[in-house]
Amino acid sequence: MLIDFRSDTVTRPTPAMKKSMLEAKLGDDVFGEDPTVNALQHKMSKMFGFDDALFCPSGTMTNQIAIKCHTQPGDEVICDERSHIYQYEGGGIAMNSGCSVKLLEGDLGRLHSSMIEHAVNDKSDVHKAYSSLVSLENTCNRGGGACYDFSGFAAIKKVCIQHDLKLHLDGARLFNAIIAKRENPKAYGKIFDSISICLSKGLGAPVGSVLLGDKKLIDKARRIRKVFGGGMRQAGILAVAGIYALENHVKRLATDHEHAKALADILKSKSFVGEIYPVETNIIIFEIAGKYKSAKNFTHSLEKKDILMIPMSPTFVRMVTHLDISEKMIQKTIKEIKKL
Repeated sequence: MLIDFRSDTVTRPTPAMKKSMLEAKLGDDVFGEDPTVNALQHKMSKMFGFDDALFCPSGTMTNQIAIKCHTQPGDEVICDERSHIYQYEGGGIAMNSGCSVKLLEGDLGRLHSSMIEHAVNDKSDVHKAYSSLVSLENTCNRGGGACYDFSGFAAIKKVCIQHDLKLHLDGARLFNAIIAKRENPKAYGKIFDSISICLSKGLGAPVGSVLLGDKKLIDKARRIRKVFGGGMRQAGILAVAGIYALENHVKRLATDHEHAKALADILKSKSFVGEIYPVETNIIIFEIAGKYKSAKNFTHSLEKKDILMIPMSPTFVRMVTHLDISEKMIQKTIKEIKKL
């Protein structure tokens, strides 16, 4: 029995999800004629209170499209130094949008309004790039799945309005935050100019992310998606998996959060574990100290037991719980960690 904690992207479609994929009604989405893609886009835009939505192959693409929609070449994007758009999207901000980045050191990936206030460049200073976009991440991957308090979004939005900045949310794991904090999705639509949401992480769909925004932004995004090579044809066979996930896999995210907390509890008891980031959702990031000396040594020791996880750095390890991790797997992992 292989137990894979490397990421919540490793999930496979459930039998019921596969059945829905086989039965999906299809059309040509580039022509806007795939009824299932249209249904997914309508469902998600309505859920979050936006005008429209766009189905894309990946969260990297939805983030990069949003950045290009909100900026001009030479502008500056403000984000946390741990953010996915900076760390894991291949330099796409520079390559795709021709923008520079102002990196801020937040709290486990979370920014505060005062930090952004001080980071905005003076538009009258010809030496400085135009600050045009703030990008936040919820939950924060490299922050151990940390969630924002919603009041923080409102304060940041106020700063953005004052300085004529657009506000984007990388919500790859947004449903994890919504479940953990018991939030209303529509509240997000009142704050952000655009939101990117992955269907292929905790929700368990095989492929796809959705970009949310007003009609003008999504019309522009559709053109950029085509330029990026992201126009898919009979994409309803993928979109229907997203619909199934939204209807069946959101509430169960609470189980993943419980599993993550159980793993964190046993790790705290081990002498070779140093710092552990607070566990709010489905990600556990912890420091290896003592006899194992490095994250790689620790992960290799568990790999021999068919338990997989990722070294995030020379000394930190990441584990991610998801719908393919059962209670039995959690108990086996706890048993093996106890032996170490």
